[in-house]
Amino acid sequence: MRILTVVGNRPQFVKAAAVSGPLREHHQEILVHTGQHHDAELSEVFFRELALSRPDRELEIAGGSNTSQTARMLAALEPLLAEIAPDATLVYGDTNSTLAGALASAQARVPVIHIEAGMRSFDRSMPEELNRVLADHMSDLLLCSSAAAAENLRAESVAGRIVVVGDVMVDVAMRAAHPQPAMLDAHGLPGGTHILLTAHRAGNVDDARRLGLLVDLIAALPGPVVFPVHPRTRARLSESGLLRRLQDVDGVILTEPLGYVEFGALLRSARAVLTDSGGVQKEAYLAGVPCVTLRANTEWVETVQAGWNTLVDLDAAAALRALAAPRPEHHPALYGDGRAAERCVQAIGEL
Repeated sequence: MRILTVVGNRPQFVKAAAVSGPLREHHQEILVHTGQHHDAELSEVFFRELALSRPDRELEIAGGSNTSQTARMLAALEPLLAEIAPDATLVYGDTNSTLAGALASAQARVPVIHIEAGMRSFDRSMPEELNRVLADHMSDLLLCSSAAAAENLRAESVAGRIVVVGDVMVDVAMRAAHPQPAMLDAHGLPGGTHILLTAHRAGNVDDARRLGLLVDLIAALPGPVVFPVHPRTRARLSESGLLRRLQDVDGVILTEPLGYVEFGALLRSARAVLTDSGGVQKEAYLAGVPCVTLRANTEWVETVQAGWNTLVDLDAAAALRALAAPRPEHHPALYGDGRAAERCVQAIGEL
C-alpha cells in the first residue's frame, strides 16, 4: 500500500522513528512534515539522532493560532492528497498536524490510521483533547497504547477498528536505554541528584497568572533543576520579565531544547521529572522515574494509578510533597514489550 504519514512535532518524530522502518519493509511510505515544530532543536535533531528518513514533503507551516495553523495545513494537504493518491493516511497523537492529516484525508475519502488512539484527559479546554477526539472519530484503524485507551473508544462508539498494539515509544525507549555519562558531565550533574523539568502547555505559559505560579513553583524546588526551555515558554517568560528571575534562582539550570538522546539521558538519571507534557509523563514512566505533572488531569491515567505520577497542577506545596514521597515498589509493564511497531504494521496490512 501507499501510506501518507503526517508528522509535525517532537513526539511524532520519535513515534515515526519506531514505525517508519518496519512499515517501509512492506509498504511505500511518503513522509510529510507539516513544520509545526520547525526549530532545529525541536525538529532537525530528531531526524538525525533517530535515523528517521528525511521528509518527502515539508509544508513549513508554523505559528499562528490553533485554528489558523490547522486551516493552513488543511489547505496544503488537500492538493497533496490528490497528487499522491495514498491508500491510507497515518497520523500520530494529538497535535494540529494530527487533526489536519485526519480531516483532510477523511474528506478525501482516504482511510485514516491513528497511532496512539483513545487517549483521553476528559478536559475539552485542552486543544490536544479536541484533536485526539476528532481524529479518533474520523479514523478507520485505531491503534491503542493500552487497554484503557481501547475502552475509551468503545465507550464513545467509534466507527473504526480498534486494536491494542502497545506503545511505540516503548520500542524507541528500549533501543535508546543505554547510559550517557558524558551528557551528565556536560551539565555538571552526578546521576540521581537532579530534577528534570519541562513546561510548554498553553494553559500554563500563555496565561500571565499561571506563568507566575509556574515560576514560583520552580523557584521552590530543591536543586539542581534542569529546565530545557521550549521556545514558546522562553518567549512568554521574556515578555513577562520572569526569565531574569529564573536565571537568578540558585540551582536552576536553564538550557536550550535538547535532542532525544541527551534529554533521555538526563531523564533516565533524574531523581524525578516535573512536566506538563503528556509524552514526557510517559517517558518518565518507561524510565522508572517518578513524575510530578503540572496539570490537573492526564491522558496517561495508568501512570497515576500505578503510583508513579502525581497530578499537582501548579501547587508548589503539593509538588514538594510529591517529590518527598517514596518510590512505588512495583513498576508494571503498562505499555507493551517493545514490539508495538510490528503490531502496528501487521494491523495496517490487514486494513
